[in-house]
Amino acid sequence: MSTVTIENATDSKLQFLHDTLNGLQANPKRLDSKYFYDAIGDRIFQQIMQMEEYYLTAAEMEIMQHQSADIARAILADGSPFDLIELGAGDATKSIHLLRSLLNTQATFSYCPVDISEHVIADLQQNLPNKLPGLDVKGLNGDYFDMLKQATELSGRRKVVLFMGANIGNMTIADAEQFCKTLKSLLAPGDLLIIGFDLKKNPKQILAAYNDKAGITSAFNLNLLRRINSELDANFDTTCFEHYASYDPETGSCKSYLISLTKQQVTIGQTTIQFAENEYIMMEISQKYALSDIDRLAKFSGFELHQRFFDQHRYFVDAIFKVA
Repeated sequence: MSTVTIENATDSKLQFLHDTLNGLQANPKRLDSKYFYDAIGDRIFQQIMQMEEYYLTAAEMEIMQHQSADIARAILADGSPFDLIELGAGDATKSIHLLRSLLNTQATFSYCPVDISEHVIADLQQNLPNKLPGLDVKGLNGDYFDMLKQATELSGRRKVVLFMGANIGNMTIADAEQFCKTLKSLLAPGDLLIIGFDLKKNPKQILAAYNDKAGITSAFNLNLLRRINSELDANFDTTCFEHYASYDPETGSCKSYLISLTKQQVTIGQTTIQFAENEYIMMEISQKYALSDIDRLAKFSGFELHQRFFDQHRYFVDAIFKVA
């Protein structure tokens, strides 16, 4: 495998480079969806969440707006101080409702948002305390497990991990099982995991959420190629790739691809990547769950399924897993 060096590169940029080259030299080709979220990607995803077709945000937002007090009571049942660690915090527009409910109870806790985007963490650190006076924010920039380990070292208080937005759906079932198993190994008895799942529903409704008429999802996918150009000295021509989405109602797997429209080659630094006409890059999976799938996931990974919170249409569920 060819290697590329980037002068004065940070560890995170070198990891981005390593993951990109590994993915594009694999068969089939793939890119890691966690790299969607640079500053431009963050803005495009905000647009996706506001799309008429993208029901997920509205469904989970409804849960947070109307049931955050009930979720707060479930968290506070133990009565002891805790750290609320949100994996993939984003702009916290949904979790802010839970944070407000917890502050209203005068609970003793710290909010530790974790995100791979430095831009996101800096924004939360600066702006969230102004919106929620009295909130103790300790932002953590990096990968989920590295930052969760760091959070456990910061204090010995019990942990409540928040993993919202159906982010678990960005993994295959097997990867989700391993993720939850690893997560559980970093927690202690009595700790909680609050995790959001997009539920199986009409296939047309699901597919429309990832193949919108305005092309915003397409722009989101193509932006990753632009980011690789900008940060890794590549020369992708984004007009030579096209977004394609599919959904399999049997498995619950919704997948997004970029299709090479022509035979072409792309260079990343000194490395050349060959594309055949109609060859695809696997960009993202968005796994949908039945309630029985969620039950099995909790049991497999060593959690107890403690409680569920649904939106009014039962499109979405936020489930509370507990470490026994």
